[in-house]
Amino acid sequence: MVNKIYITALSAIEKASAVVLKAHELPKNTEFKGRIDLVTATDKESESIIINEIQKVFPDHDILAEESGAKSNQSNYKWIIDPLDGTTNFVHGYPSFGISIGVAHKDKLICGIVKELPVDNLYSAIEGQGAFCNGEPIKVSTVNSLERSLLVTGFSYNHDDKWSMNFELFKRFVDLTQGVRRLGAAAIDLCHVASGKVDGFWEFDLNPWDTAAGVLIVQEAGGTITKMDGTDFNINRPQLLATNGLIQQEMIGLLTPAIQELRAKDINI
Repeated sequence: MVNKIYITALSAIEKASAVVLKAHELPKNTEFKGRIDLVTATDKESESIIINEIQKVFPDHDILAEESGAKSNQSNYKWIIDPLDGTTNFVHGYPSFGISIGVAHKDKLICGIVKELPVDNLYSAIEGQGAFCNGEPIKVSTVNSLERSLLVTGFSYNHDDKWSMNFELFKRFVDLTQGVRRLGAAAIDLCHVASGKVDGFWEFDLNPWDTAAGVLIVQEAGGTITKMDGTDFNINRPQLLATNGLIQQEMIGLLTPAIQELRAKDINI
């Protein structure tokens, strides 16, 4: 079953990415979910293509997609789709966006594919079979200290207490590491951890479609995924820490006080 799922996901992501790349240089038809939370016609077209491809082969599977929401058939299989991760980058022509498709069986991730655009890198993983980029095996980095590390993070559209806290964490990690990047596409950030381009990634306010595929790819590349305080990660919770494993405890030690401070304010994290 999982190989059939992978083949279907691959077909869907390739067809959707062709549409996204074609639209990349065209004027954008843009709507606003919130002040800066954008959705374009391309998001919707990409999502429609992916869902149609899935339903041709697996009409009884559940689907959770960013734009159209949940479609439940009470299946043990769920497809978790971000049709255009990094929409703000896409709208502005900044070259860091992509498409993410993760599949879970009874809430356990079994397949993940992320297409990084416009560079056209295909990251993929099947549970127990390793992680790959363009068909070549990938592994997390071997950097073993924050002092030698390069990190990446992201910031929510909501300028709330978590947003403010993350700026404080950003400044702290900039002081302690070789740098912190903010590229604006969580699925791509996770794939950069998996392939050793960066050594760690943390973020608040994530959704299942942001993380499902990338989390499996990191794990299959030998990385470690937890919540920021080191407790077990769940894709239905809004924050995570992903590292090469070697700097995980150092990062947890710095992130945990921030988590405790937010929880003391009764903030749901």
